[in-house]
Amino acid sequence: MIERLQVSHLRNLNQVNMQAAACNVVIGANGSGKTSLLEAIFLLSRGKSFRHSQPKRYVQHHQPAATVHANLSDGSTLAIQKQADATTVLRLNQSTVYNQSILTEQLPTLLIDPSTMDMLEQGSASRRQLLDWLVFHMKQGFHPQWVAYQRLLKQRNSLLKQTKHLSQSQQAELKSWDKGLANHAALIHHYRQRIFEAWQPYFAQSIAQLLPTYAQQLSLSYSPGYDVSIPFDEQLQERLTQDLQLGYTRIGSHRADVHVHWRSNSNAHNVTDNDVNTKLPALKEQAANVLSRGEKKLLITALRLSQLPLLLSSLDTASEITDASKITNQANTTPVVLLDDITAELDDRALEILLATLSKLPCQVFITSLTDDIVPLINKYWSEPDMFHMKQGMLSAY
Repeated sequence: MIERLQVSHLRNLNQVNMQAAACNVVIGANGSGKTSLLEAIFLLSRGKSFRHSQPKRYVQHHQPAATVHANLSDGSTLAIQKQADATTVLRLNQSTVYNQSILTEQLPTLLIDPSTMDMLEQGSASRRQLLDWLVFHMKQGFHPQWVAYQRLLKQRNSLLKQTKHLSQSQQAELKSWDKGLANHAALIHHYRQRIFEAWQPYFAQSIAQLLPTYAQQLSLSYSPGYDVSIPFDEQLQERLTQDLQLGYTRIGSHRADVHVHWRSNSNAHNVTDNDVNTKLPALKEQAANVLSRGEKKLLITALRLSQLPLLLSSLDTASEITDASKITNQANTTPVVLLDDITAELDDRALEILLATLSKLPCQVFITSLTDDIVPLINKYWSEPDMFHMKQGMLSAY
């Protein structure tokens, strides 16, 4: 859990020093810096902003870098410095480290932002990242396989862009890479499939709470990005001509997806013909094509919220292992949940369900709000929340 947070030169946050509790509520007007505070925590955990990919968009003008530093309850310290040219410095316990995954392991951070529809309506990347966040924190072997896969994929795509006709040596090199990709893809799929299966009942539970009318009609499906019944390297070789024409690899673990499906209630379509009921087959399509905007917000909230108890169950399991050599650092972590201006995005019923659920879980919560209307509801579920006021990038006690 974050005990102290320091942010420097990030957007309008010149110098912020925050003592944090289990529940933290930041109230302020639009443009005051509330979301930037959540952005800073996300940046420390993930190494990137959830608002802009380019650091020059969030590093203050005329400043060399933005810095985020956190003291955790276990005594460790984390820090990230991002320069405008994307140069990054990472530190764990005052020592420089070179992989963002080290900080990510120490600070699992979940952003619940119902305002964006990108996850449901655009490409597969955000939905794939949703699953991979869980897999990263729950399966220790996943990240090395993913890194190795991405490295080979980058080499393969670079070669595909260079030429439309491969020499014999290039063909041999490509086959070697394809074998490696196949090995890594098999393990990546294995990890993803295991976690996806574990995730499904938690998602169903969240849907039953937030969208009870559609509890029997909404479901998740996982697509690995290629046909797992056929050796992946053989599929790559079969598609090589088309990949050379396009200049990139069209199938693989990097094209995996998680879909939310809507299945119509077939019982509602029974017809009677000579006193014999005929049940029509249920229709299945993307939930984004059926749900209203408000229902999509609840669906996105359910997707995010359902991840937390699953992650916490895995951390509890890790902490019960008696062999110390098998316990990872993640067994001692407290997930951080970021809720940005949810009073403007969720109705009262959904908001109460969300807060009630979070209050029962061993996680740290940072909530932003335009007004103090949310305070009575916060006090209902947390006995000692810390209240703050943000104005023009300055944070003070509320």
